[in-house]
Amino acid sequence: MAIYLSFFGLEKDPFGVTPDPEFLYLTGGHREALAQLTYAVQEQKGFILLTAEVGTGKTTLLHALRSQLDSNTAVAYVSNSMLPFSGILEYMLEEFEINKPGETHAQRLVTLQNFLVERHRAGQNTVLILDEAQNLYPQTLEQIRLLSNFETTKEKILQILLVGQPELRVNLDRPELRQLNQRIGLRCSLPALSPGGTRNYIRSRLRIAGASDPQIFTDRALARITDYASGIPRIINTLCDHCLVIAYADQTRRIDREMVDEAIAHFEAGRRPRRRIRSSHRRMRSPRLTALQWGLVGVTAAIIAAAIGLAALDPNLVLQVYDTSTTSLSSIARSAMDLLRP
Repeated sequence: MAIYLSFFGLEKDPFGVTPDPEFLYLTGGHREALAQLTYAVQEQKGFILLTAEVGTGKTTLLHALRSQLDSNTAVAYVSNSMLPFSGILEYMLEEFEINKPGETHAQRLVTLQNFLVERHRAGQNTVLILDEAQNLYPQTLEQIRLLSNFETTKEKILQILLVGQPELRVNLDRPELRQLNQRIGLRCSLPALSPGGTRNYIRSRLRIAGASDPQIFTDRALARITDYASGIPRIINTLCDHCLVIAYADQTRRIDREMVDEAIAHFEAGRRPRRRIRSSHRRMRSPRLTALQWGLVGVTAAIIAAAIGLAALDPNLVLQVYDTSTTSLSSIARSAMDLLRP
């Protein structure tokens, strides 16, 4: 749970990194993609393709899709795209809760086919979702294509949803995958958020999280976030979370553009940078020094005071003292300044 929730009057984390359908923000493009996926599954189109850039909310949309499917639809969701086909098959059988899948690869395929046929006869639908499918090897994709041979003369009894980054489309254009490419019954994609969509996305998530103040981010802060994130929800979430942490540390409930710049620097460098004092009401914090450190500071001050006194008596004497103790004096002074530096 985020540390800043109570400070901002929030009931839940508004910018979590895990896909949560409760926070699904549907632009026109997202609504169209969700409607297309739902239609393709219900109408048993066989192969379905969804592509989008990294961080645009593909996985969140998939969870929303699953929540819209009725109880007659069984779903196997495979997120580990590095599995070989045998691993994917085993994962499917486990997801479909098939207790005795068989010992050999052939027996498992027969078990899966019988399971699909029985469900189809009962008027039930079955879906396999392969997330991050751009990582699948061509031979694995070809074996997945063969699963589409489980069909009747009129309908596909297994719906296969391939989900991935734009590279997936490039992979499917390979000559050895042309049969799979030709079998895709529906293709859709997710667009990045528009500038207006980014602002509404942030305010929507704050509202869902219980924020009573919709203006936590100033207009200039929202403009900077919009410019930096380029409509990618994952970047927006991470950046907004950084901003809220910084605001909580500063005990301020309004996030301005300078805070966003600071969060961007933190986001890119992995650490919170030393920042300037932004307003007169911000108090300077004195460094906490040990007794030894305070003693070192005192010695330096005494040396400086003595030098001033000597200068009043004889400037040449100061030069003589300086010549004999330059190293120690500069070393002490540097140490003292390092201790006082914030």
